[in-house]
Amino acid sequence: MAEGSEQRQQSLAAATEARGLEALISRAARAGKGPAPVERWNPDFCGDLDMEIKADGSWFYLGTPIGRMPLVQLFSSVLRKDADGRTYLVTPVEKVGIRVADAPFIAVEMDVSGSGEGQIITFRTNVGDVVEAGPERPLRFVDEHETGGLKPYVLVRGRLEALVARPVMYELVEHGEEIEIGGRLMFAVRSKGQAYPIMPADRLRQLSA
Repeated sequence: MAEGSEQRQQSLAAATEARGLEALISRAARAGKGPAPVERWNPDFCGDLDMEIKADGSWFYLGTPIGRMPLVQLFSSVLRKDADGRTYLVTPVEKVGIRVADAPFIAVEMDVSGSGEGQIITFRTNVGDVVEAGPERPLRFVDEHETGGLKPYVLVRGRLEALVARPVMYELVEHGEEIEIGGRLMFAVRSKGQAYPIMPADRLRQLSA
């Protein structure tokens, strides 16, 4: 009898979660097409949602992958990362916390146009954002201590970044050059007049030896 009651409670909780998600989808959809003006909204915090963006950019809800790309794109349009370091889904009437294993987006493709100071590096994310790296959308490179490698990120909007996928990173570093930055010779890439240091040039030579 107790087991049946527990099953009913779990079923009710699941149904409540599903209705809550449906309502959130409806409110997110009403927020408009494309990235919503989430920075201007200041709704009450409504708790955490059992939703996670994995390190590979895949989305999970209640431990189950969200396979519908239009739904992922909808949720991504109302993402916001706040000064507390946490990431939220934000609509005009609510703010719910979600988990992000690394970056909320993955840069899956890049294009390079121009050269020298006029070079522009453009990225496309896994949810369809197109971002030109530059003063407003900087690149940064983080040492990955566990592997000895590098993880590049590009700012997409607000505080939300895209992790540059490894195949794209290899393509990116092919456009690197030695540039003096802050009095030190660095291996770096240029985009929209800015130079983004990858590593000291002498370190690169050591790694290449």
